[in-house]
Amino acid sequence: MEIIRATKTAERAGAYYVRIQAMARKHQIPLNVEFDEHDTPDTKYIVVVDDYLPVATCRLYAIDNERVMIGRIVVLPEYRHQGLGTRVVKEAETWAKELGYRIAVVESRDNKTHFYETMGYVADYSQKIVGETFTCYRMEKSLM
Repeated sequence: MEIIRATKTAERAGAYYVRIQAMARKHQIPLNVEFDEHDTPDTKYIVVVDDYLPVATCRLYAIDNERVMIGRIVVLPEYRHQGLGTRVVKEAETWAKELGYRIAVVESRDNKTHFYETMGYVADYSQKIVGETFTCYRMEKSLM
């Protein structure tokens, strides 16, 4: 499996493909909800490719000069439980650190906080985010 920092249109399309297959389709999320104001030309994407097929992804974008949001962490169902979610988050953290960010932020679904805690993220359970699709909690990790 290859981890790609998606900079080309085809690579970004791979990120979109994974999100459509694993999230929009599975959870009946409309495309205009899954792809929001944070999917811009400046947004960075990580894509994991198995031979030619994109199988996992995440995106990262600046919140401010010190903090970066890592989100839309998605793995195709048939590739789950192989460590790919961890790999895309770690690659996003590495890239964010190289770009000068000091803190990584995720908004974890309420049933996935343990996944992020194992990678060093700390939840702020006072910041419950009730969205159209999921209930989430804001979590942060120092990249220093």
